[in-house]
Amino acid sequence: MIRLATVIDTFEADFRAQYRHRLRPEHYRALAAIKHCRTQASPTMQVQCTQCDHHKRVPHSCGHRHCPHCQHHESQQWLERQLKKQVPAEYFLLTFTLPAQFRALAFAHQSVVYELMLRCCWETVRTFSHNDKQLRGTPGAIAVLHTNTRRLDYHPHVHWVMPAAAVDGERRQWRTKRRSKSKGGYLFNHKAVAKVFRAKMLAAIEGAGLTLPGCYPEQWVADCKSVGSGAPALIYLGRYLYRGVLREQDIVAYGDGEVSFRYRNAKTGRMERRTVSGADFLWLVLQHVLPKGFRRARNFGFLHPNCKRLIALLHQGNRTFMS
Repeated sequence: MIRLATVIDTFEADFRAQYRHRLRPEHYRALAAIKHCRTQASPTMQVQCTQCDHHKRVPHSCGHRHCPHCQHHESQQWLERQLKKQVPAEYFLLTFTLPAQFRALAFAHQSVVYELMLRCCWETVRTFSHNDKQLRGTPGAIAVLHTNTRRLDYHPHVHWVMPAAAVDGERRQWRTKRRSKSKGGYLFNHKAVAKVFRAKMLAAIEGAGLTLPGCYPEQWVADCKSVGSGAPALIYLGRYLYRGVLREQDIVAYGDGEVSFRYRNAKTGRMERRTVSGADFLWLVLQHVLPKGFRRARNFGFLHPNCKRLIALLHQGNRTFMS
């Protein structure tokens, strides 16, 4: 297996020279952390065999959230927390995508635009839930921001895992949406959702004092599909939450100034290979480093951590709750 640290060590000089005008402090921190992860340059800890007196010193992992072989424990803990919150309802995976014309703006103002995306997405699904005849209440949702495609290109989008359920705070009622026998799972119309998200996002960008692109599409993209109990979608999102955007197993070759990695084509389902220069490869990976302190995954509505009592009541089968 080719380690990302080895690729960094080989091409770091070229990368710094070529991309120095685009690098931010968090890029340098990620570069240094991943490069020295579990090497002799790392702090060490002493481990001892429980069966004998044998002991040795081993290097620490870097613990950086974009390192491909760190924080697996944190990913598992996040997944277990979300699975414990599952409620008796059909789950849906909604995806909101920022058009290509906004990518330069998003990259230049990441903290602001990413925050606006999460906020506008939540306002959109909350509006649809309150207006839905069967729900008429506040939904719950788990949001995860992604900035990459499988080819590692910059492509900001937000995944939302949410049950077809809502809480009516005034009547203190729990409502779920009935599954349509003819159409199967249905939550909201994806075209209507995209239209409302577009309006909210445009207004939010202008409200933040940012300049909109000269031209952008009239129709934006939003997707909504049933994912059953929600567990498969949560497992998929948890898999990429803390370990960076590329598994080290998928780095298949490097040398002669180039790096090759493999990825699965979403349309064909087949594994494909992409080869770029060493400097470009490091940029493909590091451009997805998030701003310091920015939280990629968040919980909203009745799936917020403050609603543990409500979730416990739902698990007991209650259809009403006490505030």
